[in-house]
Amino acid sequence: MNNLATQWLHHARTVMDRIEQTQMDNIRRAAEVMADSIQAGRWVHTFGCGHATLPVEEMYPRIGGFVGFHPMVELPLTFFTRIVGEMGVHQFVFLERVEGYGVEIMKGYTFDPRDCLWIFSHSGINNVNIDVALEGKKRGMKVIAYGSAAAAKGKQTRHSSGKTIFDIADLVVDTCAPIGDSTVPLQNHQDRIGPVSTMAFVTCVWMTVCTVAEILAGRGVKLYIHPSHNVPGDTTAKERLESALAEYKRRIAGV
Repeated sequence: MNNLATQWLHHARTVMDRIEQTQMDNIRRAAEVMADSIQAGRWVHTFGCGHATLPVEEMYPRIGGFVGFHPMVELPLTFFTRIVGEMGVHQFVFLERVEGYGVEIMKGYTFDPRDCLWIFSHSGINNVNIDVALEGKKRGMKVIAYGSAAAAKGKQTRHSSGKTIFDIADLVVDTCAPIGDSTVPLQNHQDRIGPVSTMAFVTCVWMTVCTVAEILAGRGVKLYIHPSHNVPGDTTAKERLESALAEYKRRIAGV
C-alpha cells in the first residue's frame, strides 16, 4: 500500500542509505577529531538552533551516551513550543538570523584549542551558527558541521562574512536530507509534510558517537557511559551513573 506513512518511511530509508553510501569516510574523520579531544580530557562542544538542537539533546546526557560531549543549548533558540506569545516561533526565526548573537553566546563558555566544536545546521546559512563557527575557529578549535551540505550548495548566506557554515568548517558530514526537508506531497496542498532532517541528524549522531567510542576503546581509554536505569537486576547502574556524572563534573571544573 503506497500510503503516506510508507512514503515517508521510504524517504527516510533512502536518506539513511545515502549517508551509509557516501559519508562513512567523513564520519570517521570527524570521529577521529572528537576522540582526540575526549582523550585529552577536553570537550566536544555541540551546538544547534531550533530543531537542530534535537541531535545535541540526543547524545548526552542519554542512555548509551558517554562523557565528553558538552551541550550548548541556548534556550531562546530551542524552546518555542509555546508557538505564539512568550518565546514563540516569530522570535526564534528572528533571533537565529541576528548576526552577533552567536558571538555573545560564545562569551559564556571556556574553550581550549584541544576542544572541538560540533555544529548542526540543516541549511548552513543562518547567522547564529555561522557566528559560533567563526568564534570557534578564532579560539583555535576544529569546527565540524553536520547538515544538508550538497543540497544547500548555492544558497545565499545571511552572514556578512559571505560564508555558510559548510564553507567555514574544517570537516563536513552531509546528512543527505533534501533542502526543503519535508518529503511527502499532500493532496490539495502546496506544502509537503514528513520532514526527515531530524532523523538524518540523529542517524549521523549515533554513527559518529559509536565510531568515537570504537576509536577510544581501541586506544584503551575508559569511557564513562550513561547506563540504563530500568534494567531489572542491574545492581550497579546507580553506581555507574554516579561515576559518569562525577567525571562530567570534574571536566566542567577543569580539574
